Amino acid sequence: MTPLAAEVTARLTRVYGAARDPDRAAAMAAYMRGQFAFLGIPSPAQRALAREVLAGLPRPAEDDLRDVARGCWALPEREYQYFACGWLRRHARVCSAGFVPVARDLVTTKPWWDTVDALAAHLVGPLVAAHPALVSTMDEWVEDDDMWLVRTAILHQLRYREATDAARLFRYCTRQAGHPDFFIRKAIGWALREYAKTDPAAVRSYVEAHRLAPLSVREALKNLA
Repeated sequence: MTPLAAEVTARLTRVYGAARDPDRAAAMAAYMRGQFAFLGIPSPAQRALAREVLAGLPRPAEDDLRDVARGCWALPEREYQYFACGWLRRHARVCSAGFVPVARDLVTTKPWWDTVDALAAHLVGPLVAAHPALVSTMDEWVEDDDMWLVRTAILHQLRYREATDAARLFRYCTRQAGHPDFFIRKAIGWALREYAKTDPAAVRSYVEAHRLAPLSVREALKNLA
């Protein structure tokens, strides 16, 4: 680890470990269908403790972000992965196009909607926006056998608004419209619903012209009269 990453990780495990709440941890694990262990720290407390961990530390470089993220993913409790997602979101602009393999590892390791969606919208999305050559990587991910990479590709433009490449968004949705998994059908609807805030007519026309899963249609048109 870099020196800064080692310091962050040491502080993180000390501060978060001291806030462990076994009863709350059991309830949080149950809510996530037993996918992961938890320390039992609620979201508001996590944010406060994260500020405590980072107090007085310098801004990270790309290597610091990589090492902390990988360190957090190696720890069993989910709150550590949430911390890494938050730190990556805050400093996504620091990352070069070469950070994409790290992002891929994070998306496909211990994957569930809670971390994948954060990484898609707040790490992968900014990376692609800053480095347009990475569009080809999204084209590959949307064809991948790993559904979490597919979901990430569909959702990475979620915060682009007027900068959304609508043709590519629609192409991705069409490509995976018949996907059998709930998480992909939901992602299609969510991505379309979000873009409908920018161009509702385009989304309505797209939905009317294509055969999508009922879930995708409901989600896409939820806020359209």
